[in-house]
Amino acid sequence: MQMPGGAPVMVLQQNTQREQGRKAQLGNVTAAKAIADIVRTTLGPRSMLKMLLDANGSIVLTNDGNAILREIDVTHPAAKSMIELSRTQDEEVGDGTTSVIILAGELLYAAVPFLEKQYHPTVIVRGYIKALEDAVKAVDDLSFPIEIKNRDQMLRLVQSCIGTKFTHRFGTLISELALDAVLTVAKDLGDGKMEVDIKKYAKIEKLPGGSLEDCTVLKGVMFSKDVVLPGRMKRKIEKPRILLMDCPMEYKKGENQTNVEITKEEDWAALLKAEEEWIEQMCQNIIKFKPDLVVTEKGLSDLAAVYLARAGVTAIRRLRKTDNNRIARASGATIVHRAAEIKESDIGTGAGLFEVKKVGDEYFTFIVDCEDPKACSVVLRGASKDVLNEVERNLHDAMGVARNVVQDPRLVPGGGAVEMAVAKALNDKASAIEGTESLPYLAVGEALEVIPRTLAQNCGANIIRTLTKLRAQHADGNDTFGIDGNLGTVVDMKVLGVWEPYAVKVQTFKTAIESATLLLRIDDIVSGIQKRAGAGPGAPRGPQVEGTGDDVDSERQLAE
Repeated sequence: MQMPGGAPVMVLQQNTQREQGRKAQLGNVTAAKAIADIVRTTLGPRSMLKMLLDANGSIVLTNDGNAILREIDVTHPAAKSMIELSRTQDEEVGDGTTSVIILAGELLYAAVPFLEKQYHPTVIVRGYIKALEDAVKAVDDLSFPIEIKNRDQMLRLVQSCIGTKFTHRFGTLISELALDAVLTVAKDLGDGKMEVDIKKYAKIEKLPGGSLEDCTVLKGVMFSKDVVLPGRMKRKIEKPRILLMDCPMEYKKGENQTNVEITKEEDWAALLKAEEEWIEQMCQNIIKFKPDLVVTEKGLSDLAAVYLARAGVTAIRRLRKTDNNRIARASGATIVHRAAEIKESDIGTGAGLFEVKKVGDEYFTFIVDCEDPKACSVVLRGASKDVLNEVERNLHDAMGVARNVVQDPRLVPGGGAVEMAVAKALNDKASAIEGTESLPYLAVGEALEVIPRTLAQNCGANIIRTLTKLRAQHADGNDTFGIDGNLGTVVDMKVLGVWEPYAVKVQTFKTAIESATLLLRIDDIVSGIQKRAGAGPGAPRGPQVEGTGDDVDSERQLAE
């Protein structure tokens, strides 16, 4: 930078790297395309697996887009932003993580010709946003309602969404587990709204050993705990009265540092006696409500355990807060904060069976056969930890799909049919858009074709011939035609029975297009800014962004 007089002025530090304008934009596009190319082969039923080795030497084998990108370490800020996309998609709807990355990468790549023709990024962004609005309307027109009580239809839907995963070879096992878990935790809030919190109330428990056919959804909860006094407390109780607490059942400790000065030995005995009396009183408060099972999140002293065992009460201590909440929801109990405040209404009577069983080398507690469990545990069995981890990832996606349909019971055809139909709708409307925005608007439609193209590519089909056939079908008004992911042929998705939740598809479009517009509006990347504390001649330099101009090799965006 120069002053009017001609003397140069240094504003940024010497070691700071800076990229501006077109070079920064093209660098972002290259980085995003490199990330999209990593997961491109993992789309569809004929997808390839990725083997990832982390720093500890452990191996991850998966074709889940989010799981792959989570393990990859990248240096480029735009690449990091792309990885965040799959995480956002996973948290929001639980599926479509690969599609959103591929689509965002293609949308950015489609903007390159406009950037080279000196289009202002704002013009491109306006065209993209208009295309997004019309794309959502087109998906609305394609969608149709589904009856969530129709189990066969719901199973087919979930099965079509996880047909690309490792577990599809085991038939409808994972689909049934996901559907049972979601319908168990679903709670009707009235006005047609449903609350389905699978993160809090549907816990996945992985137990190595056994076969995949042994996987089950419990009508209740399970956790890895044994009773406090195994010899004296019952390990099986039918129709238990359950009391849940989140306070310690042991002598009260001082809130802060407490000093007690004792001058006589009798005072020490009096102190111990006061403690014992306090614990006895607390146990009497509990016992008078005749619970069969007492569960506390905090500690439970040996003396309290003895008093409870004498009264025939089984106790479990140091349970996680999340597990306690699940028991409360499954059994109808209310978590009590102080023993003196227990009421009859706090006792849970909804559970049919309490049992402690040994599975492998560990003891597990089961509170099952609940009358109306709004919480559940999904027990997964498998040969090894690697298999169990992949089954868990597949189940998470399947539960996400089932949850989306329960919350918004609308479907759209799968197999790239929606993308082709939206591309045709955008193509038809492009002529009505005036000015320079019409070309970026049209480019969105062309970019959407990347999904059916990738599906055909992963099947080893002739891409040009297959896409030409698909375009011809959509030109004739056959909006439900798409690519058969197994054979690479053009088929009617109604006949094939491949459907996707409306929520997943709309979220994919929104996330991909909005993030592409965000990255296109970046025109300056500054790196190498040192932390104040470490600034000095020998201090390590901050994160560097490699030169990302036209000469950039896509491999350089990834950590070696």
